[in-house]
Amino acid sequence: MGVGFLIGVIGVAILGHAAYSTIQYRSLLKILEEEFSGPPMNVVVELILGLAFCMFAALSVPGKFLSILPDSDENRIVSLPDNLDFMVFNHRGKVFPPEMDMKLKL
Repeated sequence: MGVGFLIGVIGVAILGHAAYSTIQYRSLLKILEEEFSGPPMNVVVELILGLAFCMFAALSVPGKFLSILPDSDENRIVSLPDNLDFMVFNHRGKVFPPEMDMKLKL
């Protein structure tokens, strides 16, 4: 586990704590019979900090890149499966003539 992954876990924990704090704050307001107008400032700071940590982790912990070989047999259209059930050839484009002479009128 790298540093980026650890920062991501910390970010998720901070976001969870912010959610828990907001739920506690709302229940406290219900007891005091006050109206909820928004979360307190410390919860907003926690949300921004947790979002920043999670975004940093998402950008710094990429997956393993695989090379694409242009001459590989796996990239050819011939290697498609024999099941052609999902290939659609009847679509709305068939109403138009194959060669439309579209010129702009100025």
